[in-house]
Amino acid sequence: MAYELYYWPAIQGRGEFVRLALEDAGADYIDVARMGAGAAGEAALPFPLPQHGAVARPPFALPALKDGPLVIGQTAAILMYLGDRLDLAPADQAGRMWTLQLQLTIADAVAEAHDTHHPLSAALYYEDQRPEAARRAEHFRKHRIPRFLEWFEAVLAANPDSDACLVGRNVTYADLSLFQLVEGLRYAFPRAAARSLAKCPHVVALHDAVAERPRIREYLRSERRIPFNEDGIFRHYPELDG
Repeated sequence: MAYELYYWPAIQGRGEFVRLALEDAGADYIDVARMGAGAAGEAALPFPLPQHGAVARPPFALPALKDGPLVIGQTAAILMYLGDRLDLAPADQAGRMWTLQLQLTIADAVAEAHDTHHPLSAALYYEDQRPEAARRAEHFRKHRIPRFLEWFEAVLAANPDSDACLVGRNVTYADLSLFQLVEGLRYAFPRAAARSLAKCPHVVALHDAVAERPRIREYLRSERRIPFNEDGIFRHYPELDG
């Protein structure tokens, strides 16, 4: 039975981290709003949302993954579940928990990237909070991007099994997600990201290695990969890049 991924059909967003794991593993899955019967778009999405009451344990928000009767929300929880099933997580408990910790740190970075263009409220347009966004983005560029990337650089350098993987010697879902974080930062903050990545050769090497994994390379060139745009989490507003 195919996995069913429920996420918005026109943005990469947080759903992209799940897509990358499914694509890398060659898993049988349906991106419901884009690939389901009739490609119904957002009309296919109501069932996971709590206000519709269709599941006993509804996710708070998308993405959601359905595996048979099981519905899972939260990107990190979905990836932890898939990691064991798609051979994208270590076999030992300590390794699995470390991989989850890395994923949650990536989630923190993603949330901070989002808040550069929506620092006051996601309910307001970017144009309604541009002065606050400029201040938030400056701090993110100067302090938070370097701190996150340099921490991942140190993790890679300290891995006794491989300096090309975050955990052990095999690629995990955290490596795929770090690739996506770098992709997003390069799109949204090309100048700031370039400055920080110049000091993080291991992170760059990991990104490049993931991009060349056969199934990921094919996915990135396919129509299944949604282009970055200014409706997603990573948005390129030149004035926010300094």
